[in-house]
Amino acid sequence: MAEKKTIVVMGATGAQGGGLARAILADPSGPFAVRAVTRKPNSDKAKDLARQGAEVVTADADDESSLEKAYAGAYGVFCVTNFWEHFSADKETAQAANMAKAATKAGAEHVIWSTLEDTRQRIPLSDNRLPTLQGKFKVPHFDGKGAADHFFADQGVPTTYLLAAFFWDNFISFGAGPRQNEGGKTLTLALPLGGVALPGISAGDIGRCALGIFRKGTSLVGKRVGISGENLKGEEYAAKMGRAMGREVRFYDVPFDQYRALGFPGAEDLGNMFEYQAILGDEFLRSRDPKLSRDLNPALLDFNSWLVANASRIPVA
Repeated sequence: MAEKKTIVVMGATGAQGGGLARAILADPSGPFAVRAVTRKPNSDKAKDLARQGAEVVTADADDESSLEKAYAGAYGVFCVTNFWEHFSADKETAQAANMAKAATKAGAEHVIWSTLEDTRQRIPLSDNRLPTLQGKFKVPHFDGKGAADHFFADQGVPTTYLLAAFFWDNFISFGAGPRQNEGGKTLTLALPLGGVALPGISAGDIGRCALGIFRKGTSLVGKRVGISGENLKGEEYAAKMGRAMGREVRFYDVPFDQYRALGFPGAEDLGNMFEYQAILGDEFLRSRDPKLSRDLNPALLDFNSWLVANASRIPVA
């Protein structure tokens, strides 16, 4: 049997990296082995990956030298950052630069960079359709990643740029689920969509799509690959959710300014994100293609399939 090619997985205990690590481990006859990178090798999630056969190593995206050691001898690297851990777009950009440099020094043959659009390329800071945040961003958790794309390109890192969609898991863990109306008979799903469809995906499918990209070899190097399980309007999300939960769910399209004013950490960022998607409309939908995603990952879940497994986990506020 040929020796397996090692894929280094950043964020291996998180949503995206964890999905990729588990997808590789679930295919023991496949061509890849997992080297799971974590800052906390003694965590339960890291220990679970080790029990399943992953090589678990300690490294930190803030420390380039630790990444060089973690990437040594690897065929591929999955690079991802977590804005919601620190709310700093500048930190994400710096971490991506470290990962790009380390991948270059390691001679990685294929890198996937989990990025997003730099929204300022379409809506510059002078454009008042979106409020400017922190003096230099429109959508910080998009812009910091998009601003880092050039680090991979400038250094000649053979990179596929992966663009994910809204995580349906946010309905469970991020407070985006439906709320009970007065009297408790009906529920309301409230999102600021501006009448347009929202591309969504199961977080686990991001990793499985990433595995599909690695399986295609280097044919997708230099390409931007946007993934989605299904693109649905708010009313469609509510109707499907209602059928799965056995309760009537109505949709309320929250005005963008109202959403930005909610005051929770990241509300302005997310409000701008949703409005950016609404401004781009069909162009944004075309950048997240369920058909392409299913080609990469034949087991891709649509929203109904995701609900079968997860509807009972959606909390009702």
